[in-house]
Amino acid sequence: MLAIGTVMTYLPRIVDAELAELLEAAGAVLVEGPRASGKTATAARAAASEVLLDVDDNARRMVGADPGAVLAGDAPRLIDEWQLEPAIWNHVRREVDRRRAPGQFILTGSAVPADDVTRHTGAGRFVRLRMRPLSLYESGRSSGDISLRRLLDGAEQRAPRSETPIADVAELVCAGGWPGHVGRRLPGILRANRSYLDEVRRTDVTRVSGKTRDPVQVGRLLTSLARNVGTPVTLSKLAAEVGGDGRSIKSDTVAEYLDALDRLMVVENQPAWSPHLRSRATLRQAAVRHFVDPSLAVAALRATPARLTADLEFLGLLFESLVVRDLRVHAQAADAQVFHYREKDGLEVDAVVEAADGRWAAFEIKLGARWVDDGAKSLNRLARRLEQSDHGKPSALAVIVPTGYGYAKPGEVGVIPIGALGP
Repeated sequence: MLAIGTVMTYLPRIVDAELAELLEAAGAVLVEGPRASGKTATAARAAASEVLLDVDDNARRMVGADPGAVLAGDAPRLIDEWQLEPAIWNHVRREVDRRRAPGQFILTGSAVPADDVTRHTGAGRFVRLRMRPLSLYESGRSSGDISLRRLLDGAEQRAPRSETPIADVAELVCAGGWPGHVGRRLPGILRANRSYLDEVRRTDVTRVSGKTRDPVQVGRLLTSLARNVGTPVTLSKLAAEVGGDGRSIKSDTVAEYLDALDRLMVVENQPAWSPHLRSRATLRQAAVRHFVDPSLAVAALRATPARLTADLEFLGLLFESLVVRDLRVHAQAADAQVFHYREKDGLEVDAVVEAADGRWAAFEIKLGARWVDDGAKSLNRLARRLEQSDHGKPSALAVIVPTGYGYAKPGEVGVIPIGALGP
């Protein structure tokens, strides 16, 4: 069994530096991420005082009675799980205006409340910082020898051979990147991940929706999303699978469920990249669907490493989802975003990372070295397609695999083992 590792202290996060930078730029930083992704631990290290609304009932009552008492404390003051008392938003906004100084508050939340007339815009006062589960680099499973930031810079990079056998890939996607699970045995992690999703379908979706939701239907939707992870599955197909046995469910209902899962940050779709092409290529705009961590897809299907290694096609999709998770963590630190690229004529590229200044890199994600050549063909086709566009030449092209030597060189398609990918 894969040794996930043992942790006795805080594992440094890539967002630590981002949080410090944002606290110097804005009066309040809103740290958002799924439950159990480590938001409180990260925010607490940067805070000088704190109030934990999920466990402090008196503080929650004070939001309505005397909000100033809740906000009083050394800055930056952490207000954990702020969405439990949404009224605190406006009080923080006003206090930021009054103090006129950066780094006053850190708000954390594991759900996004619905926008309404009682909560005013935070423009100019708040900046948002997204947290996700641990990347392999953060959990010590990657050396980080090949940096995504340097790839976007067009730098040549190399890494020694990295080994992540297929059995280890299966265990990594089953365990996921949840900080609280580091050091635990895999059977317990699998049960905890299933309990996580059980709580989502029984309680969380109803709470964030503001109306009663059928936990059975939500569970079926989670299962359907898991079966179709890493694909642009349509609402109509999801509705058909959720209904089942000849029963029907409206696509609009499925869309509402998906909205709740998105606000809980349980799912995170991968949008389509839409460069301005001068050719007649027609792009597909549908997003590719992912859970925020591939372990949730595994949990929805009650799968195990043994079952996954017996179905390499599905394991390949889960590996792609794991790599997309890591690319998102690293891309955010480089002020970049992760997209996918699909044309109606069949050209597909698994991930395109585009920086705010327009630099871009593209990646194919393959479960083994024997598919590297296929990935390279797709990447070269994409590069040729865009060489006459406003986007110009890519900073890097590479195939990401579990095992192998790492190398990346401008003008060539490189190979990056997942155990070498870093920020």
